[in-house]
Amino acid sequence: MNKLDHSTSITCLLPFARCDFRWRGYIRSITNIYVRQKRKMSFRKVNIIILVLAVVFFLLVLHHNFLGLSSLLRNEVSDSGIVGLQPIDFIPNAPHDAVDGRQEEVPVVIAASEDRLGGTIAAINSIQHNTRSNVIFYVVTLNHTADHLRSWLSSSILKSIRYKIVNFDTKLLEGKVKEEPDQGESVKPLTFARFYLPILVPGAKKAIYMDDDVIVQGDILALYNTPLKPGHAAAFSEDCDSASTKVVIRGAGNQYNYIGYLDYKKERIRKLSMKASTCSFNPGVFVANLTEWKRQNITNQLEKWMKLNVEEGLYSRTLAGSITTPPLLIVFYQQHSTIDPMWNVRHLGSSAGKRYSPQFVKAAKLLHWNGHFKPWGRTASYTDVWEKWYIPDPTGKFSLIRRHTEISNIK
Repeated sequence: MNKLDHSTSITCLLPFARCDFRWRGYIRSITNIYVRQKRKMSFRKVNIIILVLAVVFFLLVLHHNFLGLSSLLRNEVSDSGIVGLQPIDFIPNAPHDAVDGRQEEVPVVIAASEDRLGGTIAAINSIQHNTRSNVIFYVVTLNHTADHLRSWLSSSILKSIRYKIVNFDTKLLEGKVKEEPDQGESVKPLTFARFYLPILVPGAKKAIYMDDDVIVQGDILALYNTPLKPGHAAAFSEDCDSASTKVVIRGAGNQYNYIGYLDYKKERIRKLSMKASTCSFNPGVFVANLTEWKRQNITNQLEKWMKLNVEEGLYSRTLAGSITTPPLLIVFYQQHSTIDPMWNVRHLGSSAGKRYSPQFVKAAKLLHWNGHFKPWGRTASYTDVWEKWYIPDPTGKFSLIRRHTEISNIK
Protein backbone atom coordinates (compact mmCIF):
# COMPACT_ATOMS: atom_id res chain seq x y z
CA MET A 1 0.00 0.00 0.00
CA ASN A 2 2.75 2.36 0.86
CA LYS A 3 4.59 1.33 -2.29
CA LEU A 4 1.50 1.86 -4.44
CA ASP A 5 0.82 5.25 -2.89
CA HIS A 6 4.41 6.22 -3.45
CA SER A 7 4.40 5.17 -7.10
CA THR A 8 1.07 6.76 -7.73
CA SER A 9 2.26 10.03 -6.20
CA ILE A 10 5.34 9.89 -8.41
CA THR A 11 3.26 9.15 -11.46
CA CYS A 12 0.98 12.08 -10.74
CA LEU A 13 3.88 14.46 -10.40
CA LEU A 14 5.41 13.51 -13.67
CA PRO A 15 4.90 15.93 -16.61
CA PHE A 16 1.85 15.26 -18.72
CA ALA A 17 0.88 12.29 -16.46
CA ARG A 18 -2.77 11.39 -16.02
CA CYS A 19 -3.71 11.17 -12.38
CA ASP A 20 -6.55 9.31 -10.90
CA PHE A 21 -9.73 11.38 -10.45
CA ARG A 22 -9.50 10.89 -6.72
CA TRP A 23 -6.06 12.49 -6.64
CA ARG A 24 -7.19 15.30 -8.86
CA GLY A 25 -10.00 16.14 -6.44
CA TYR A 26 -7.56 16.04 -3.60
CA ILE A 27 -5.24 18.44 -5.39
CA ARG A 28 -8.16 20.74 -6.25
CA SER A 29 -9.21 20.84 -2.58
CA ILE A 30 -5.68 21.70 -1.55
CA THR A 31 -5.63 24.45 -4.16
CA ASN A 32 -8.96 25.91 -3.00
CA ILE A 33 -7.79 25.91 0.60
CA TYR A 34 -4.61 27.70 -0.44
CA VAL A 35 -6.58 30.33 -2.42
CA ARG A 36 -8.99 30.90 0.49
CA GLN A 37 -6.11 31.26 2.93
CA LYS A 38 -4.41 33.67 0.56
CA ARG A 39 -7.59 35.74 0.33
CA LYS A 40 -7.88 35.74 4.13
CA MET A 41 -4.30 36.85 4.39
CA SER A 42 -4.96 39.61 1.86
CA PHE A 43 -8.03 40.80 3.78
CA ARG A 44 -6.04 40.67 6.99
CA LYS A 45 -3.27 42.75 5.43
CA VAL A 46 -5.84 45.27 4.18
CA ASN A 47 -7.39 45.47 7.64
CA ILE A 48 -3.99 45.96 9.20
CA ILE A 49 -3.17 48.72 6.71
CA ILE A 50 -6.50 50.44 7.39
CA LEU A 51 -5.91 50.19 11.14
CA VAL A 52 -2.40 51.63 10.80
CA LEU A 53 -3.72 54.53 8.70
CA ALA A 54 -6.46 55.20 11.25
CA VAL A 55 -3.90 55.29 14.07
CA VAL A 56 -1.66 57.65 12.09
CA PHE A 57 -4.63 59.93 11.36
CA PHE A 58 -5.61 59.92 15.04
CA LEU A 59 -2.07 60.81 16.07
CA LEU A 60 -1.97 63.66 13.56
CA VAL A 61 -5.25 65.08 14.92
CA LEU A 62 -3.99 64.69 18.49
CA HIS A 63 -0.72 66.44 17.60
CA HIS A 64 -2.60 69.31 15.97
CA ASN A 65 -4.84 69.75 18.99
CA PHE A 66 -1.85 69.62 21.31
CA LEU A 67 -0.13 72.38 19.34
CA GLY A 68 -3.31 74.43 19.51
CA LEU A 69 -3.52 73.92 23.27
CA SER A 70 0.15 74.82 23.68
CA SER A 71 -0.40 78.00 21.71
CA LEU A 72 -3.38 78.90 23.86
CA LEU A 73 -1.39 78.31 27.04
CA ARG A 74 1.39 80.50 25.72
CA ASN A 75 -1.13 83.29 25.07
CA GLU A 76 -2.83 82.97 28.44
CA VAL A 77 -1.38 84.83 31.40
CA SER A 78 -1.92 82.59 34.38
CA ASP A 79 0.08 81.38 37.32
CA SER A 80 -1.75 78.89 39.46
CA GLY A 81 0.99 79.18 42.06
CA ILE A 82 0.25 82.84 42.72
CA VAL A 83 -2.85 83.64 44.73
CA GLY A 84 -4.48 86.95 43.94
CA LEU A 85 -3.65 87.53 40.28
CA GLN A 86 -6.03 85.49 38.17
CA PRO A 87 -6.78 85.89 34.44
CA ILE A 88 -10.39 86.68 33.61
CA ASP A 89 -10.49 87.41 29.92
CA PHE A 90 -8.25 87.18 26.89
CA ILE A 91 -8.84 88.40 23.33
CA PRO A 92 -5.97 86.89 21.36
CA ASN A 93 -6.72 87.73 17.73
CA ALA A 94 -6.51 91.09 16.01
CA PRO A 95 -7.22 91.53 12.29
CA HIS A 96 -4.30 90.37 10.13
CA ASP A 97 -3.85 93.81 8.64
CA ALA A 98 -3.68 95.45 12.07
CA VAL A 99 -0.27 94.17 13.12
CA ASP A 100 2.63 92.26 11.68
CA GLY A 101 2.55 88.83 13.31
CA ARG A 102 6.33 88.61 13.10
CA GLN A 103 6.78 91.61 15.38
CA GLU A 104 7.73 91.20 19.01
CA GLU A 105 4.84 91.62 21.42
CA VAL A 106 4.81 94.89 23.36
CA PRO A 107 3.14 94.21 26.73
CA VAL A 108 1.52 97.28 28.30
CA VAL A 109 0.22 96.98 31.87
CA ILE A 110 -2.39 99.47 33.03
CA ALA A 111 -4.79 99.53 35.97
CA ALA A 112 -8.53 100.06 35.64
CA SER A 113 -10.49 101.15 38.71
CA GLU A 114 -14.23 101.75 38.50
CA ASP A 115 -14.08 105.47 39.26
CA ARG A 116 -11.27 106.09 36.72
CA LEU A 117 -12.28 103.68 33.98
CA GLY A 118 -12.66 106.42 31.39
CA GLY A 119 -8.99 107.26 31.83
CA THR A 120 -7.93 103.68 31.12
CA ILE A 121 -10.04 103.58 27.97
CA ALA A 122 -8.63 106.88 26.66
CA ALA A 123 -5.05 105.76 27.34
CA ILE A 124 -5.56 102.46 25.53
CA ASN A 125 -7.22 104.19 22.57
CA SER A 126 -4.35 106.70 22.22
CA ILE A 127 -1.72 103.94 22.32
CA GLN A 128 -3.52 101.76 19.79
CA HIS A 129 -4.14 104.64 17.40
CA ASN A 130 -0.52 105.84 17.35
CA THR A 131 1.27 102.55 16.71
CA ARG A 132 1.32 99.61 14.34
CA SER A 133 3.29 97.55 16.81
CA ASN A 134 2.06 94.24 18.19
CA VAL A 135 0.72 95.67 21.48
CA ILE A 136 -1.09 93.54 24.03
CA PHE A 137 -2.76 95.28 26.97
CA TYR A 138 -2.78 93.68 30.42
CA VAL A 139 -5.61 95.51 32.19
CA VAL A 140 -5.55 94.97 35.95
CA THR A 141 -8.83 95.48 37.75
CA LEU A 142 -11.09 94.22 40.52
CA ASN A 143 -13.80 91.62 40.04
CA HIS A 144 -16.72 94.01 40.30
CA THR A 145 -15.30 96.19 37.47
CA ALA A 146 -14.52 93.39 34.99
CA ASP A 147 -17.91 93.26 33.26
CA HIS A 148 -18.07 97.04 32.89
CA LEU A 149 -14.56 97.12 31.47
CA ARG A 150 -15.24 94.26 29.07
CA SER A 151 -18.34 95.92 27.60
CA TRP A 152 -16.40 99.17 27.08
CA LEU A 153 -13.45 97.47 25.42
CA SER A 154 -15.72 95.57 23.05
CA SER A 155 -16.99 98.82 21.53
CA SER A 156 -16.43 99.22 17.78
CA ILE A 157 -13.38 101.48 18.08
CA LEU A 158 -11.46 99.11 20.35
CA LYS A 159 -12.67 95.74 19.12
CA SER A 160 -9.40 95.02 17.27
CA ILE A 161 -7.09 95.40 20.27
CA ARG A 162 -5.44 92.46 22.02
CA TYR A 163 -5.98 92.52 25.75
CA LYS A 164 -6.21 90.48 28.92
CA ILE A 165 -8.21 91.41 31.97
CA VAL A 166 -6.53 90.32 35.20
CA ASN A 167 -8.20 90.37 38.60
CA PHE A 168 -6.16 91.85 41.44
CA ASP A 169 -6.94 90.25 44.79
CA THR A 170 -6.61 92.77 47.61
CA LYS A 171 -5.49 89.96 49.94
CA LEU A 172 -2.04 90.35 48.39
CA LEU A 173 -1.69 93.59 50.32
CA GLU A 174 -2.66 92.30 53.75
CA GLY A 175 -0.07 93.40 56.30
CA LYS A 176 1.70 95.56 53.71
CA VAL A 177 -0.42 98.71 53.58
CA LYS A 178 -1.82 100.82 56.40
CA GLU A 179 -4.61 103.32 56.01
CA GLU A 180 -3.70 106.92 56.60
CA PRO A 181 -6.49 109.51 56.81
CA ASP A 182 -4.35 112.10 55.01
CA GLN A 183 -3.14 109.63 52.35
CA GLY A 184 -6.27 108.53 50.54
CA GLU A 185 -4.31 106.70 47.85
CA SER A 186 -3.00 104.18 50.38
CA VAL A 187 -6.33 102.33 50.31
CA LYS A 188 -6.43 102.03 46.51
CA PRO A 189 -5.07 98.52 45.87
CA LEU A 190 -4.65 98.84 42.11
CA THR A 191 -1.87 101.40 42.56
CA PHE A 192 0.30 98.50 43.73
CA ALA A 193 -0.24 96.39 40.59
CA ARG A 194 3.06 97.76 39.22
CA PHE A 195 4.91 95.83 41.94
CA TYR A 196 3.79 92.50 40.46
CA LEU A 197 4.72 92.87 36.78
CA PRO A 198 6.45 89.47 36.31
CA ILE A 199 3.32 87.77 37.62
CA LEU A 200 1.02 89.83 35.42
CA VAL A 201 3.12 89.20 32.32
CA PRO A 202 4.86 85.89 33.09
CA GLY A 203 6.09 85.06 29.60
CA ALA A 204 7.56 88.44 28.71
CA LYS A 205 11.16 89.58 29.05
CA LYS A 206 10.18 93.25 29.05
CA ALA A 207 7.04 95.31 29.71
CA ILE A 208 5.74 98.86 30.00
CA TYR A 209 3.74 100.05 32.99
CA MET A 210 1.70 103.24 32.88
CA ASP A 211 -0.92 104.96 35.00
CA ASP A 212 -4.47 105.45 33.76
CA ASP A 213 -4.22 109.27 33.62
CA VAL A 214 -2.01 109.43 30.53
CA ILE A 215 -2.37 109.98 26.80
CA VAL A 216 0.23 108.62 24.39
CA GLN A 217 1.00 110.75 21.33
CA GLY A 218 4.06 108.86 20.07
CA ASP A 219 4.65 105.29 18.94
CA ILE A 220 4.75 103.14 22.08
CA LEU A 221 7.42 100.98 20.43
CA ALA A 222 9.95 103.80 20.93
CA LEU A 223 9.33 103.74 24.68
CA TYR A 224 9.49 99.94 24.73
CA ASN A 225 12.90 100.07 23.02
CA THR A 226 14.38 102.25 25.76
CA PRO A 227 17.84 100.82 26.46
CA LEU A 228 18.41 99.63 30.02
CA LYS A 229 21.90 99.39 31.47
CA PRO A 230 23.22 95.97 32.53
CA GLY A 231 21.88 95.03 35.95
CA HIS A 232 19.02 97.55 35.81
CA ALA A 233 15.51 96.16 36.17
CA ALA A 234 13.65 99.36 35.22
CA ALA A 235 13.91 102.77 33.56
CA PHE A 236 12.07 105.79 34.99
CA SER A 237 11.79 109.49 34.28
CA GLU A 238 13.70 111.41 36.95
CA ASP A 239 11.96 114.37 38.52
CA CYS A 240 14.88 116.80 38.61
CA ASP A 241 15.91 116.30 35.00
CA SER A 242 12.52 115.92 33.35
CA ALA A 243 11.56 118.31 30.57
CA SER A 244 8.28 119.09 32.31
CA THR A 245 10.02 119.99 35.57
CA LYS A 246 12.37 122.39 33.79
CA VAL A 247 9.45 124.10 32.10
CA VAL A 248 7.11 124.25 35.07
CA ILE A 249 8.84 124.11 38.43
CA ARG A 250 11.36 126.48 39.91
CA GLY A 251 12.55 126.16 43.52
CA ALA A 252 10.24 123.29 44.36
CA GLY A 253 12.11 122.49 47.58
CA ASN A 254 11.99 118.84 48.60
CA GLN A 255 9.18 117.87 46.27
CA TYR A 256 11.55 116.08 43.88
CA ASN A 257 14.12 114.68 46.31
CA TYR A 258 14.22 111.50 48.39
CA ILE A 259 13.59 113.48 51.57
CA GLY A 260 10.17 114.38 50.20
CA TYR A 261 9.18 110.70 50.34
CA LEU A 262 11.15 109.11 53.17
CA ASP A 263 11.47 109.94 56.86
CA TYR A 264 15.18 110.48 57.39
CA LYS A 265 14.64 110.69 61.13
CA LYS A 266 14.14 106.95 61.17
CA GLU A 267 17.27 104.93 61.87
CA ARG A 268 16.41 102.26 59.31
CA ILE A 269 16.32 104.88 56.55
CA ARG A 270 19.56 106.50 57.68
CA LYS A 271 21.32 103.10 57.69
CA LEU A 272 20.64 102.80 53.95
CA SER A 273 23.11 105.67 53.36
CA MET A 274 20.93 107.20 50.66
CA LYS A 275 21.50 110.91 50.15
CA ALA A 276 18.39 112.88 51.06
CA SER A 277 19.05 115.27 48.19
CA THR A 278 19.00 112.45 45.61
CA CYS A 279 16.59 113.21 42.79
CA SER A 280 13.42 111.13 42.93
CA PHE A 281 11.69 109.62 39.92
CA ASN A 282 8.09 109.24 38.80
CA PRO A 283 6.77 105.64 38.86
CA GLY A 284 3.68 106.41 36.80
CA VAL A 285 5.40 105.43 33.54
CA PHE A 286 8.34 103.05 33.31
CA VAL A 287 9.92 100.26 31.29
CA ALA A 288 10.82 97.04 33.09
CA ASN A 289 13.37 94.35 32.28
CA LEU A 290 11.38 91.44 33.73
CA THR A 291 14.25 88.98 33.48
CA GLU A 292 16.39 91.21 35.67
CA TRP A 293 13.37 92.02 37.89
CA LYS A 294 12.91 88.34 38.67
CA ARG A 295 16.63 87.71 39.10
CA GLN A 296 16.85 90.44 41.74
CA ASN A 297 13.53 89.48 43.40
CA ILE A 298 12.31 93.06 43.07
CA THR A 299 8.73 92.20 44.05
CA ASN A 300 9.90 90.59 47.29
CA GLN A 301 12.10 93.59 48.04
CA LEU A 302 9.20 95.99 47.52
CA GLU A 303 6.92 93.93 49.76
CA LYS A 304 9.61 93.90 52.43
CA TRP A 305 9.69 97.70 52.60
CA MET A 306 5.90 97.91 52.54
CA LYS A 307 5.76 95.68 55.63
CA LEU A 308 8.50 97.63 57.38
CA ASN A 309 6.63 100.87 56.76
CA VAL A 310 3.52 99.42 58.37
CA GLU A 311 5.61 98.47 61.40
CA GLU A 312 7.87 101.51 61.67
CA GLY A 313 6.36 104.33 59.58
CA LEU A 314 9.26 104.94 57.20
CA TYR A 315 7.50 107.18 54.67
CA SER A 316 7.52 110.96 54.95
CA ARG A 317 4.48 112.41 56.70
CA THR A 318 4.33 115.05 54.00
CA LEU A 319 4.45 112.52 51.19
CA ALA A 320 5.19 114.37 47.96
CA GLY A 321 3.50 111.82 45.68
CA SER A 322 2.07 108.34 45.36
CA ILE A 323 2.21 105.88 48.27
CA THR A 324 3.86 103.46 45.86
CA THR A 325 6.88 105.72 45.32
CA PRO A 326 8.89 105.30 48.59
CA PRO A 327 9.55 101.53 48.32
CA LEU A 328 10.48 101.96 44.64
CA LEU A 329 12.90 104.75 45.53
CA ILE A 330 14.60 102.51 48.10
CA VAL A 331 14.84 99.40 45.93
CA PHE A 332 15.98 101.28 42.80
CA TYR A 333 18.34 103.73 44.51
CA GLN A 334 21.09 104.44 41.96
CA GLN A 335 20.09 101.22 40.20
CA HIS A 336 17.78 102.34 37.40
CA SER A 337 18.03 103.64 33.87
CA THR A 338 16.17 106.68 32.52
CA ILE A 339 13.56 107.13 29.81
CA ASP A 340 13.33 110.04 27.41
CA PRO A 341 11.76 112.93 29.41
CA MET A 342 9.28 113.57 26.61
CA TRP A 343 7.81 110.14 27.37
CA ASN A 344 6.52 111.39 30.73
CA VAL A 345 5.50 115.03 30.48
CA ARG A 346 3.65 115.44 33.76
CA HIS A 347 2.05 117.94 36.16
CA LEU A 348 -0.96 118.37 33.87
CA GLY A 349 -3.05 117.37 36.89
CA SER A 350 -1.86 120.39 38.87
CA SER A 351 -2.07 124.14 38.40
CA ALA A 352 1.52 124.05 37.16
CA GLY A 353 0.35 122.25 34.01
CA LYS A 354 -1.30 125.43 32.80
CA ARG A 355 2.14 126.92 32.21
CA TYR A 356 2.87 124.59 29.31
CA SER A 357 2.76 126.10 25.86
CA PRO A 358 0.50 124.44 23.26
CA GLN A 359 3.60 123.72 21.18
CA PHE A 360 5.27 121.88 24.07
CA VAL A 361 2.14 119.81 24.74
CA LYS A 362 1.89 118.91 21.07
CA ALA A 363 5.54 117.79 20.98
CA ALA A 364 5.21 115.52 24.03
CA LYS A 365 5.24 111.77 23.39
CA LEU A 366 3.23 111.07 26.53
CA LEU A 367 1.11 113.46 28.60
CA HIS A 368 0.58 112.65 32.27
CA TRP A 369 -2.17 114.24 34.38
CA ASN A 370 -0.58 113.30 37.71
CA GLY A 371 -1.85 115.43 40.56
CA HIS A 372 -5.26 116.14 42.08
CA PHE A 373 -6.98 117.27 38.87
CA LYS A 374 -7.85 114.58 36.34
CA PRO A 375 -8.78 115.23 32.69
CA TRP A 376 -12.22 113.69 33.15
CA GLY A 377 -12.88 116.30 35.85
CA ARG A 378 -13.38 120.07 35.73
CA THR A 379 -10.13 121.87 36.35
CA ALA A 380 -7.28 119.91 34.73
CA SER A 381 -5.11 121.48 32.03
CA TYR A 382 -5.53 120.62 28.36
CA THR A 383 -8.61 118.48 28.88
CA ASP A 384 -9.52 118.87 25.20
CA VAL A 385 -6.31 117.01 24.23
CA TRP A 386 -7.31 114.13 26.50
CA GLU A 387 -10.95 114.17 25.42
CA LYS A 388 -9.94 113.55 21.78
CA TRP A 389 -9.11 109.98 22.82
CA TYR A 390 -12.00 109.42 25.20
CA ILE A 391 -14.69 106.95 24.11
CA PRO A 392 -18.12 107.44 25.71
CA ASP A 393 -19.19 104.67 28.05
CA PRO A 394 -21.75 102.43 26.27
CA THR A 395 -23.31 101.57 29.66
CA GLY A 396 -23.64 105.21 30.72
CA LYS A 397 -22.08 104.54 34.14
CA PHE A 398 -19.06 106.79 33.56
CA SER A 399 -19.48 110.38 32.46
CA LEU A 400 -17.23 113.40 32.20
CA ILE A 401 -17.56 116.27 34.65
CA ARG A 402 -17.56 119.51 32.71
CA ARG A 403 -18.48 123.09 33.65
CA HIS A 404 -17.00 124.54 30.51
CA THR A 405 -14.68 123.54 27.70
CA GLU A 406 -11.11 124.77 27.82
CA ILE A 407 -9.52 125.64 24.49
CA SER A 408 -5.81 124.92 24.20
CA ASN A 409 -5.39 126.20 20.65
CA ILE A 410 -2.92 123.47 19.76
CA LYS A 411 -2.12 123.91 16.11
